[in-house]
Amino acid sequence: MADITVARFRDVAGGLQPGQFGIGDRVKIKGLSKLDPIYKALLDRPITVTLGLIGPDGTVGLTPMWFDYEGDQVLVNTASHRRKCDWIRKSPKFTILIVNPENAYHWVQLKCSVDHEEREGQPGGERVTRQLDKIWTKYTGNPPPYGLRDPAIDEKRVLFVCNVDRIATFGKP
Repeated sequence: MADITVARFRDVAGGLQPGQFGIGDRVKIKGLSKLDPIYKALLDRPITVTLGLIGPDGTVGLTPMWFDYEGDQVLVNTASHRRKCDWIRKSPKFTILIVNPENAYHWVQLKCSVDHEEREGQPGGERVTRQLDKIWTKYTGNPPPYGLRDPAIDEKRVLFVCNVDRIATFGKP
């Protein structure tokens, strides 16, 4: 695991200060488990995150989605027929923003790059289904299986396993 640079923006909760919207400092960490606990906690909560991708016209597309990670890798699970699947394949770098729903000035941003993808229906594809069932339960509280598959098609899922390249943090809970 390579070091991840974390840009820690200055906390402005105490009021105005010189350079208040600048980066306070940058630190290197050895993985997501070493992220400051007040930001790591956001990764573990069932918060709908914003996924930023580069679309075919070169502009950024923003998508609300469920979030999951395993170890030091971010997991993006999507239906193979959705456009964001192709967008990720064409431009395998993206940004995820996780904002505390109780305090919009407490957030963490993850800049990621795809390491590899796994597909349902192919060897090893059982992991894709297990991970989907896991986030279904995390976000809905319902037991597996995932309950939102499109019944009109034979929906197959893709799991993008991604490395975290950079992190930015801001605020306090």
